[in-house]
Amino acid sequence: MSDWDSVTVIGQKANARSAAATRSNSELNAARRNGTVVSTDKKYGAGGNKISGTEGQRLAKIDRENEIAPPAKIDLTVGKAISKARLEKKLTQKDLAVKINEKANVINDYEAGRAVPNQQLLGKLERVLGVKLRGANIGGPLFPAKKK
Repeated sequence: MSDWDSVTVIGQKANARSAAATRSNSELNAARRNGTVVSTDKKYGAGGNKISGTEGQRLAKIDRENEIAPPAKIDLTVGKAISKARLEKKLTQKDLAVKINEKANVINDYEAGRAVPNQQLLGKLERVLGVKLRGANIGGPLFPAKKK
């Protein structure tokens, strides 16, 4: 048989006494007189994750040495070749960008040497401009004239 009139409080104990941390013997004795639950277990290993000063500096230096280098930017000679070929074909950066389905600021970044090289994009630029932008002879014609 259960008691339907009693109230159950979840998360709190009605008559339990809370544990208190003590700092001195007098606090311990006073807590015992009051009937407060006192934990006298000594805690070991607190703060054990600290790294000593010189060891931490050494580890930080090792971390800095292993950082990944930023990706290489496109060579300025490639940017100048793009600009020269674009001007010879009387195209603006925006017109060239529309022809290769890119934004105008991408062309601007390539010409200024700020872009990370993308082989597909360079291939599109080569076909539209008709100049080599990869490998040897950068800025030369993409399809040299055939010898007879």
